[in-house]
Amino acid sequence: MNRPLRVLVTGAGGQVGVDLVDTLHATEPLGASAGFRPDAREVGRDEFEVLGLTHHDLDITDRDRVVTVLRATRPDVVVHLAAYTAVDRAETDAAHCFAVNATGTGNLSDAAHETGAHFIAVSTDYVFDGEKGSSYVEDDVTNPLSVYGTSKRDGELLCRDGDTIVRTSWVMGVRGKNVLHVIADRAASGEHVRFVNDQTGTVTVASDLACALVAMVRSRPGGTWHVANAGTTTWFDIADFVGSVLGRGGDFATAIATRDLSPAPLAHRPVRSDLDTTKWCTQFAPMPEWRDGVTRLVRDRLPRTAP
Repeated sequence: MNRPLRVLVTGAGGQVGVDLVDTLHATEPLGASAGFRPDAREVGRDEFEVLGLTHHDLDITDRDRVVTVLRATRPDVVVHLAAYTAVDRAETDAAHCFAVNATGTGNLSDAAHETGAHFIAVSTDYVFDGEKGSSYVEDDVTNPLSVYGTSKRDGELLCRDGDTIVRTSWVMGVRGKNVLHVIADRAASGEHVRFVNDQTGTVTVASDLACALVAMVRSRPGGTWHVANAGTTTWFDIADFVGSVLGRGGDFATAIATRDLSPAPLAHRPVRSDLDTTKWCTQFAPMPEWRDGVTRLVRDRLPRTAP
């Protein structure tokens, strides 16, 4: 009988991490699509042995500690979700941001290589400058505009040949802090919101990404992949849609330009950084459409009542 595949997950306490750990344990996370199976396979109850680590368990900036942990645990696959994600704060905290997103990623890639584990690193659309004018494919030249984006790009460059890099964008889940909860809370409380309509991107629902990562844990494809929910959108469109799901009228969300944000964000964001997922769709089932995913998130964040 084959032993379970041992998977070490960094950032296991984050919004994607908790959904990935649940999915690897054959438990459907909040916000999940019951029918989404990227490789048409259910997760077996004993298919994976999961080692979920938070930043309290492992400081990925400590190279010696990273090596010690991987030598002791000997995972088959490392899924690297730990990241510094405070995009605006990073502009004044660059050293810490680079230590986590660049140096930490390099430490894990090297240790995984030494111990024979396949390394999967999750990156971001913010490695692009948004000037292309159309969706970005995996081979497009990176040119980040912010400290955060640059740190993630540098983390990609520190990955070894054979590693798998998964770029995502606008990640949101039921668990964890993200803009969807802000929108839904204000919709439920009768408030109104203002969101920009001049930044275009792709939504990535945490539970759907978790399913995608399970497929990649199994296949260990290597190379760079863009993984996001289908369809491009803007932050205003997302807010307007959440309002409609929660029964708010057309005046719930107001569209504004980035230049009208007050206070102005510290970090520059790409005007258009939507990810082309054609490569993903050639080998796996297409990710669900973003409105479907957001509807699930809104549904599952509501208080559950007894039938």
